[in-house]
Amino acid sequence: MLTVMIEAGADQGPLVASLATLIPGAVEGLVREVVVIDRGLDPATRKVADHAGCRIVDAAGLAAVVSGARGDWLLLLEAGARLAPDWIDAVTSHLVDVEEANVTPRAARFSRSRRDMPGFLSRFLSRRTALAEGLLLPKAQAIGLVRRSRTLEDMAKGLASRRLDASIRPRLLTQRA
Repeated sequence: MLTVMIEAGADQGPLVASLATLIPGAVEGLVREVVVIDRGLDPATRKVADHAGCRIVDAAGLAAVVSGARGDWLLLLEAGARLAPDWIDAVTSHLVDVEEANVTPRAARFSRSRRDMPGFLSRFLSRRTALAEGLLLPKAQAIGLVRRSRTLEDMAKGLASRRLDASIRPRLLTQRA
């Protein structure tokens, strides 16, 4: 059902944190594949992705990767983002709602956990990323978005979405590039 896409660089810690939260989804059969997009992977990070069964692809071929995704839906995450345990139920519910209502599939994002909500001043001073809350979108929509994008972050910018009833812990501020 889902193809998870994560852009990762030389630090293996953030990738490990994200992959660990995806394991229950793979066990449940919700996650069909995890694609790690190479943004300067070092050998240790490449080894982690390989041992976890991820498909590692070059960043230059993002359009081909999106088109060739095995899932009907894509879940875009930044390396280091950690999904709450209830993410599987929220995503499944969203997919069932779309299917049962027979409406145009709509993108969705997770909510930040309360402890990760930025303070008033931080909202103005920090750099927000479009993937801080992850992004779940139908493959057909992703194919359209990737034509004008070079990164997953570019695909997620300015995209209207609804909120899923599950939370995400964004990557730590110390991990931000």
